[in-house]
Amino acid sequence: MLVLAACGGEQPPAPDILAQIGDEPVAYTAFERYLAENSVDPDLGWGSDVLSGLLDQFLDEELLRRLAAARGVAAPGGGRRVAVQALLAGAAAEPVADDEVAAYYRRNRRQFELPERVRVRQLLLADADSLAAAQAELAAGAPFETLAERLSLVPVESIGGVGSALSRDDLPPTFADAIFELEPGEVSEPIATDYGFHLFEVVERLPAGPAELPAVAAEIRETLRRDRLDGALARLVEEARERYNVRLFERNLPFNYQGHYSDAPPPATG
Repeated sequence: MLVLAACGGEQPPAPDILAQIGDEPVAYTAFERYLAENSVDPDLGWGSDVLSGLLDQFLDEELLRRLAAARGVAAPGGGRRVAVQALLAGAAAEPVADDEVAAYYRRNRRQFELPERVRVRQLLLADADSLAAAQAELAAGAPFETLAERLSLVPVESIGGVGSALSRDDLPPTFADAIFELEPGEVSEPIATDYGFHLFEVVERLPAGPAELPAVAAEIRETLRRDRLDGALARLVEEARERYNVRLFERNLPFNYQGHYSDAPPPATG
């Protein structure tokens, strides 16, 4: 009786099989290769929650690989990443419209708040004699920018350049305290450092407030593009999970699985 029951019952999976997708077994070694491809060393003591999430990603990509082959956009048995890229090609190619960018900016203006900033030029001089000579020329009306180009040990752009706006946090505290006391056109008192003597001229002061749309449009466009791809990927994963039957053999895993596939139904029979 016991022999007959064993023969008629379901055969357990081999110890190295972690899952079955349809009729295809998935070996644990395939998951180990996936971890290696993603620079994850399982010997570093990752928690079960992390490994469960990585296993879900691995199985999702296995399903997407099959979905890409079924749709004819990738070769059967091809690489997972290539298959995902092929499935997302349409969403990736769709441009983000200007009105979408503008709408996002209006909804999230507070996200683009900027602190008070300045545009500055600097003049770095090697010693006290060079400093005195430069200060004399400035007092005589020589343009700061001309002196910086001729006398400075570093380029005028070395502190961001006239085109860059700098906040206090962008500067060493000693520089920030001196620079943010100045009005446009004013030159700082000399600041001595290990490199020599610094003079700064404020070109423009910019009040705190939201960045203008043109300055952040590229950042917003990239955010919206990533959101679109994330949404398309989530829909593809949902479709693949519904289309392909996955059975996970949790007893063959060396960690306490806590992911999505623990609730997956067994494959249909008959």
